[in-house]
Amino acid sequence: MAHISSADYDPADFPPFAVTADLVVLTVRDDALCALVVRRGEEPYAGRRALPGGFVREREDLRDAAVRELAEETGLTPGAVHLEQLATYGAPDRDPRMRVVTVAHLALAPDLPTPAAGGDAAGAEWCPVEELLAGGGAELAFDHAAILRDGVERARSKLEYTPLGAAFCRPEFTVAELRRVYEIVWGVTLDPRNFHRKVTRTEGFLEPTGATTSRDGGRPAQLFRRGGVEVLYPPLLRRTP
Repeated sequence: MAHISSADYDPADFPPFAVTADLVVLTVRDDALCALVVRRGEEPYAGRRALPGGFVREREDLRDAAVRELAEETGLTPGAVHLEQLATYGAPDRDPRMRVVTVAHLALAPDLPTPAAGGDAAGAEWCPVEELLAGGGAELAFDHAAILRDGVERARSKLEYTPLGAAFCRPEFTVAELRRVYEIVWGVTLDPRNFHRKVTRTEGFLEPTGATTSRDGGRPAQLFRRGGVEVLYPPLLRRTP
């Protein structure tokens, strides 16, 4: 491949555009899968709900921008939450201000605290995903409904073949608590005995702590923590409601 020096092209020949980092932050609250949204305080879309995010700074890596936005909106650090890159969105008209490409990230964590709005947001709140996507998600600004749908589907899919379901649980959890996460995220009802058999027999998924809890009422239940496996075999296949 021939070497191309900086003298071979003029940056002014290329159209300028900005890059943002948007976040699909999901948690389970009040028996519902919820996403973090902010209320925009400025135009465009002032007063509309939107996913948290912001412009990537000149000398900032994409993941660093996502981590910064996550900290500003939730106070969370990467060690306290599962964070991964979701997808890139670059339709020419997705932002009325200028050409903006966004690199969306997916963040998952257990029942998170009430957020505090940061940046130019007028407010921040947790909203059930079903509510946000009702009517095609028209209330969400920009193309954030499509980004949210992609983030939810990524989370649902990864629960099938990775131990990501445990990311919605506290560090030590019961099988019943884990099952409830799957039911909420997938939107289905699972057979308790069948689920217990599958997750406890999947090598490396769960590690017993040796302790029990009665926090759910009834007989003491065994506590587990997430194991070290990254891929579940066999997978926990999802079924439609």
